[in-house]
Amino acid sequence: MTYTDNRLFCIGIYIWIYIWIYIGIYIFNMAVKISVNTGNIELDNKINEWLQWNKDAVAEHEIQELILNNDNKVLFNLFLKRLEFGTAGLRGCMGPGYSQMNDLVIVQTGQGLSMYLLDSIVDVTEKGVIIGYDGRHCSKRFAELTAAIFVARNIKVYLFSKVVPTPFIPYGVLKYKCAAGIMITASHNPKNDNGYKVYWENGAQIISPHDKEIQKYILKNLEPMESSWEVTKVHRSSLYRDPWDDVMQSYFNDLKETVLYPEVNKNTILKFTYTPMHGVGYQYMTAAFNAANFKPFIVVEEQKLPDPEFPTVKFPNPEEGKSALDLSIQVADKNSSSVILANDPDADRLACATKMKNDEWYIFSGNELGALLGWWMMHKYQVQHPDTDFSNVYMLASTVSSKILASMAKHDGFNFEETLTGFKWMGNRTVELEKMGKVVLFAYEEAIGFMCGSKVRDKDGISAGMHIAELSAYLETMGLTLHDLLNEIYTQYGHHISKNSYWICHEPSVIKKIFERLRTYSGKPNTYPTNILNGKYIIIGVRDLTTGYDNTKPENTAVLPTSKSSQMITFTFKNGLVITLRTSGTEPKIKYYSELCASPDEQDIEALKGILDEMVSAVVMEFLQPEINCLLPRIS
Repeated sequence: MTYTDNRLFCIGIYIWIYIWIYIGIYIFNMAVKISVNTGNIELDNKINEWLQWNKDAVAEHEIQELILNNDNKVLFNLFLKRLEFGTAGLRGCMGPGYSQMNDLVIVQTGQGLSMYLLDSIVDVTEKGVIIGYDGRHCSKRFAELTAAIFVARNIKVYLFSKVVPTPFIPYGVLKYKCAAGIMITASHNPKNDNGYKVYWENGAQIISPHDKEIQKYILKNLEPMESSWEVTKVHRSSLYRDPWDDVMQSYFNDLKETVLYPEVNKNTILKFTYTPMHGVGYQYMTAAFNAANFKPFIVVEEQKLPDPEFPTVKFPNPEEGKSALDLSIQVADKNSSSVILANDPDADRLACATKMKNDEWYIFSGNELGALLGWWMMHKYQVQHPDTDFSNVYMLASTVSSKILASMAKHDGFNFEETLTGFKWMGNRTVELEKMGKVVLFAYEEAIGFMCGSKVRDKDGISAGMHIAELSAYLETMGLTLHDLLNEIYTQYGHHISKNSYWICHEPSVIKKIFERLRTYSGKPNTYPTNILNGKYIIIGVRDLTTGYDNTKPENTAVLPTSKSSQMITFTFKNGLVITLRTSGTEPKIKYYSELCASPDEQDIEALKGILDEMVSAVVMEFLQPEINCLLPRIS
């Protein structure tokens, strides 16, 4: 054999080796994709199903890495658990599998929701749906996938062309008379989360039975249709419309009509500092200030534009207080600004701080802002309707919020109602009241959520920010501050002292154990704690909205709706303290809310604060033991 023959022979061998290596890699990859061999047939089937339906190469690579590493515990959680429709939709960490937010889960959700709407609302194709998204990773992609699904089913789609605040969706539902609204957002959650929030045709977040029925429809429509992936066809469809210009003009015209003293706003010497917390709010709060005739605010430049990494804050949640507002305080101090306004990333919540005479910053709690905004909305209504009685006027608050509105209602003659926690309840109650010819002026929850009026039947951080700015300017004409007014409110209606916080717990079994122990405190069902600190403070009322038990009502039956899927127990003490322990619907938290109400003539407020501190500490230590070591305290 010649040298040339030998060289050709060797080249041939190498070619065959490379071919077989390629075939081997291909067979190996197919083996991984088709038979993962975890030892659990159900898990293998679910992984193969997901890999077959998934079209995200990055997500597929993550799963294959887990398979190669035999990380069956993680795979079990990703594929044998599933995100369920809960608090008006879905919310969770982004990543592969059925228990996280990803393209395939969004497609399956959209398919289920669209089929439910087609079966529930006769003219859904003509009414259409309105879809928005925030600035988080994947939000725009999830919104476009959702739009593609509805277009494929011949349903009209109003898809915003840019990031919008969450309130634009319930507002848009009413404006266009849509069958539903969908907002892609995880609100104030950590950066790795995203969510899918759904509104019904009444402009309020969905409640039962819609949420449960949608979940059933999702499970009946899991296999993705090819048309569900065709996002490029959305903008070419005759069913598509971008509502951004129209909603911008309409929303801010409506807001402008609520402005009471435009000249006062124009001439105020106050300087406002604003942060959108790396979210969508800057453009929209700018428009709100223009509508109210204010000079431009000072913006926190580092947090001005949407940034899904939220680089300057640990948590993009202004409810966290000073830890979230540090940068805003620095900017305000440099610019001699005395009021700070802050939205969360989807601009449906509002936080506020004011500069005190001692140059310290006072950050208002959600309950305190609720008192201020409630007072302001009533003031505006009285000015605009001087001869109207208040028998048809209502204000609402969640059951874990302060009862300050109840005290104001009793004194001033309007009506107050409490609802379950969450604006889905307040929004739907607003619908019911308005059908009866009532006027809902204001609703709020202590978690810095405020609904000023009812054009948006959900919390709205943009309108709330404008109203607080208006109130600040009005008070400035009299030489008063927001904090001064708060003191006057408490002097007139009685001090309402609150202490709210939370503990973090990532183990559902631990949370369940805590609440089940409280329900069987003496070893039998419905034997709850009867006192704390060895009988120093006596419990006279227990309401459990998980089981429906309430020992203050006939037959021990709660009046408010119950939910077995969440934990919530309220204890009422003989001295007037009310404290509620509950789980969050969107975060791994055990939250507690407490309030001690004093009469208007009570002067020793510091003594009351001492009692509140003592009682809350005792409740936390006695009721959460022995699991307290498994919990992480709130980080501020």
